[in-house]
Amino acid sequence: MQHENQSNTPHRLTTVDEVERTVGRPPAMIMLKQISALDSGCQAVLAQCPIAAFGYRHADGASRTTFIGGMRGFARVHSPTRISFSLPEPGDPRGPVSLFFLLPGLGEILRVNGAVVPDDGAETTVDIHEAYVHCAQAVLRSRLWQPPTPPRPAAEVAGDGPLGRPGVAQFLASAPFLALSTWDSSGGSDTSPRGDQQAVARILDSRTLVIPDRKGNKRADTLHNLLQDDRLSFAALVPGRSGVLHVRGRGSITDDPALLETMALRGMPPHAALLIDVEHAEVTGNDAVARAQLWTPGAHLVPGAVPDLMALAGEHLAANSSGAQGGPPGSLLKVVGAIPGLTRLLRLVMNRVYGRTLRKEGYEGIEHVASHERRGILRRLLRHTSPDRTTGNPVREVRIAEVRRQTPSAVTLVLEDAGDHRRPFDFVPGQYFTLVADVGGRPVRRAYSASSPPGAARLEVTVKHVQGGRFSTHVHRTLRAGDRLAVRGPSGSFHTGRHLPAEMVMIAAGSGVTPMMSMIRAWLAERTGHGRIALLYSSRSEDEIIFADELARLEKDNPGLLSVTHVLTRRDGRLDATGIRRWVTGLSPSRDAHYYVCGPEPLMEVVRGVVADLGIPAPRVHDEHFTSGVDAGTGTTAPQEMTIVEEGRPVGVVTVEPGQTLLDAGLAAGLPMPYSCTIGNCGECMVKLRAGEVAQPEPNCLTPQHKADGYVLTCVGCPLSRVTLDITGP
Repeated sequence: MQHENQSNTPHRLTTVDEVERTVGRPPAMIMLKQISALDSGCQAVLAQCPIAAFGYRHADGASRTTFIGGMRGFARVHSPTRISFSLPEPGDPRGPVSLFFLLPGLGEILRVNGAVVPDDGAETTVDIHEAYVHCAQAVLRSRLWQPPTPPRPAAEVAGDGPLGRPGVAQFLASAPFLALSTWDSSGGSDTSPRGDQQAVARILDSRTLVIPDRKGNKRADTLHNLLQDDRLSFAALVPGRSGVLHVRGRGSITDDPALLETMALRGMPPHAALLIDVEHAEVTGNDAVARAQLWTPGAHLVPGAVPDLMALAGEHLAANSSGAQGGPPGSLLKVVGAIPGLTRLLRLVMNRVYGRTLRKEGYEGIEHVASHERRGILRRLLRHTSPDRTTGNPVREVRIAEVRRQTPSAVTLVLEDAGDHRRPFDFVPGQYFTLVADVGGRPVRRAYSASSPPGAARLEVTVKHVQGGRFSTHVHRTLRAGDRLAVRGPSGSFHTGRHLPAEMVMIAAGSGVTPMMSMIRAWLAERTGHGRIALLYSSRSEDEIIFADELARLEKDNPGLLSVTHVLTRRDGRLDATGIRRWVTGLSPSRDAHYYVCGPEPLMEVVRGVVADLGIPAPRVHDEHFTSGVDAGTGTTAPQEMTIVEEGRPVGVVTVEPGQTLLDAGLAAGLPMPYSCTIGNCGECMVKLRAGEVAQPEPNCLTPQHKADGYVLTCVGCPLSRVTLDITGP
């Protein structure tokens, strides 16, 4: 409901007494749940948490709330009182800040307040002043983890205020959940969750929003802060969308009966509401929400992955209750908490309390999040999962075990699982992996061939520094042992196959030797006494030969099995057709030999001509093409609707945010999108464009025939209009 140019100004609450008469005073037990440092339980939560709301202020005092993270454990715990993380947008946080950590599939939230540590590093560092567990009511009210519902229609906004900007009213109409940040006058900050049935914030006119303040734990930090400093900001979410609505403005508190009545549920109005005079409103894509894929079946935590947060709050209460007045004795709480099975019983009791409390407020159909989501996940898995096309290669978080210098311009990253389990890396020699790193607060993806043999607990990828290359510069200048990356893969059809050929003829230049190295290592580990490998390897100079020492050692240790011929272009000139033909014919390879070529495109063109002239059958010639860093198309500046169909049946409808790829939008909504490398190299995400227009960068792996037939790559494609995509395999 909109009230443009209201004649009656709603009554405001302006004193602490007025606020406490309306919402009540928090019981002593509520304040005793607060701790001043992260205990082991809180640290376990952060290790599994993929996303958090973050409220901060810039140096000029402008407020900002956003979502950060993107993968579990994104917040690094340096000590019980210090954490750090990447900020996924340009910003310069100063002074007091606040966060709350969301756990997909769970209702309770961990809230953390502190202050930014002045630092010129790439990450934002926060000194923690307080932490505590927030109840599940905001998540339950919003049904945040339930399957996304179709967008709700938005009323037309009259006037020229910020709420009339493109996409804002439509977003608010479907947003049931937001993170609201406020500050007090003594150096404190608070970011709290707000959730409601349907829309959590409602438009009164083009410059004014109202948010109902329903019954909670009476702590009311937001309301008390606004009495001291009326500047606020919030970030809103719509389940299934990876965009975020950012709002900044000034807030006040009202108990106006007429206004509260418009927000009544089953005849029960909220006890108060926040009125926001909006100064700025904008819908943007959010990398953290997109990468966390909060609404996909596998994103929700399994039982036991983190401590029960209600039990954790009980431990905090017990720790703070000893000697405190107005609370139960700490020793009694510790004894009660140690009773076997009590945590499970308390969880069942709390779930019933949540349901009863919310029903009293007028909510219907509220079911505790965990039980509902288990059924929802199962339904979606049964409905959408296709073993061949939908699962792709899941992101795997890895830790850098070693950074090994190969040449002045090339390093090898030795990667292993970031968790306790050291799973082997399974691939076929020659395949590549897509590495994902936060560079300047944004995810950057690049493909690198594995240089290690398959089946080991450590994966080695070799990265050559490219002048001006964003990712390679980050690797060479920033990454150290202990840092974390995400890895997706394996991908690529340039490989030996599971059964290694008896004879392999290899021609490589520069970093094109890396997939050859994986093949050589795997082949020598399997072969004993028959077959051979011959490598012709072009480098600029002797100090630029990647794997020089190891190739020399392997050649010496395996006479007759491995031969390596080096060409140094500064000394010998570039490889040409005559030199390549002379080398190949000098080998006298068998008719069953397989040929592998990897290097710059001009070299590969020369080699193709030579092997064709020599009459070598095309199926035995393998070369590597990859674009090494295709960036997404620009698309439009407005959200676009994407409809997914499969074999003629509708699968789902999702909104693609400005600047977002088709793939990221589909995955964020839990749709069964096919994909693998995510950088336009492998073609696994190729789908048929049935309607609309898509922008995608060149070069990519689509052939001219694919393009003529109407196929697009969702991993790098952005919509220019409303689109319909058919994900049926080509």
